[in-house]
Amino acid sequence: MQFEFDQEEREALDYERYHHAHPRVQRKMEVVWLKSLGKEVAEISQIANVSIPTVYRYLASYRAGGIEKLKEVNFYRRQSDFVEYKVKIEAYFLDHPPATMKEAAHRLQELTGLKRSEPQVSQFLKSLGIKRRKVGMIPAKADAEKQATFKREQLEPLLETAQQGEKKSTL
Repeated sequence: MQFEFDQEEREALDYERYHHAHPRVQRKMEVVWLKSLGKEVAEISQIANVSIPTVYRYLASYRAGGIEKLKEVNFYRRQSDFVEYKVKIEAYFLDHPPATMKEAAHRLQELTGLKRSEPQVSQFLKSLGIKRRKVGMIPAKADAEKQATFKREQLEPLLETAQQGEKKSTL
C-alpha cells in the first residue's frame, strides 16, 4: 500500500499519539505515524508491539476515513437482558430486598420472565449497586447458664415494669 502524508497530517498524528484520551487510539496513531515516516509494516509491528494484521487493519482504517476514522473506538460489549428492566428491578429490590440469591433469581424471573442462574443474578444486582447483606451469626458456644441468669435478673424485671406501666395507663 502506498500512502501520501502531508505535513499537517503528520503533525496531527504525532500530537494524537500522545494526547488522545484513549490508549487504543494512541496506538493506532502511533502505527500510522510510523508509516508516515516510511517504516515497513514488519518494523512498525515490532516497534508498536502489535501484530502485522493489526498494522494493516489500522492502515486500512486510516485510508477509509483518515484521522477521524482512527479516533473511533468500537468495542462490542455484551449487555444483560435485564438492562431493559433495570429501573423496574432496581425500584423493586430497593423496596423488597431479597434474603438469598435464590430468592432474587426467582423474583427476577417473576418480574421479567427471564430465568438466570444465581451467579448471573448476583453479578447483575452488583452492577446496580445492590449489595448482598450478610446475616450475623450467633456464637456456637453460647453459655446457657449466663442466658438464664440474664433472663431471670434483668429481662423479666423489665418486662414486668413495662406490663405494669401498660396497666396503669389503661385505668
